[in-house]
Amino acid sequence: MSEPVTDPGPSTPDDADWTWVLTRPCPDCGFDAAATDPAAVPGILRDASRRYAVRLGRDDVRTRPAEGVWSPLEYACHVRDVCDVMRGRLEQILAGEGSLVQFANWDQDETAVEAQYWRSDPEVVARELTEAFERAATAYALPSGTQWEWPALRSNGSPFTARTLALYFVHDIHHHLWDVTS
Repeated sequence: MSEPVTDPGPSTPDDADWTWVLTRPCPDCGFDAAATDPAAVPGILRDASRRYAVRLGRDDVRTRPAEGVWSPLEYACHVRDVCDVMRGRLEQILAGEGSLVQFANWDQDETAVEAQYWRSDPEVVARELTEAFERAATAYALPSGTQWEWPALRSNGSPFTARTLALYFVHDIHHHLWDVTS
């Protein structure tokens, strides 16, 4: 019988606007949007899926590295949900056929609390994450030509295109891999 899972308390909310990673390299994880081809995104996502699965298999998957910082399990739950949100946003852009689309707000911290990420079963999350990565990779293989420049606005007014959304998404995935391995 496994030990009961204890609520680790709240994490520190992330209210930063990370869109700056589209114009300069991230000093933490090293991601450089300018050096990333959007056509490579499906392969990047599939590679990340395998890397997260390895991390979810470790004994310390529920351990928070510091107070207020998500555990690798919580990050994996977040990344699973990011895959679904970013896939949905790309699908929205493509359905707009070049017309400006507006993304609904998504509060990642509220989602983490409501879903109680910390309670999740790592084996179940590993399966869900693999499936979410594959759905996202399949979606990000669809745009071509001028579709990469079709526009969208985030709920806070930040402008995106299919291309910049892909790069922003890949940074998030890459950065959280850095979070759980550093």
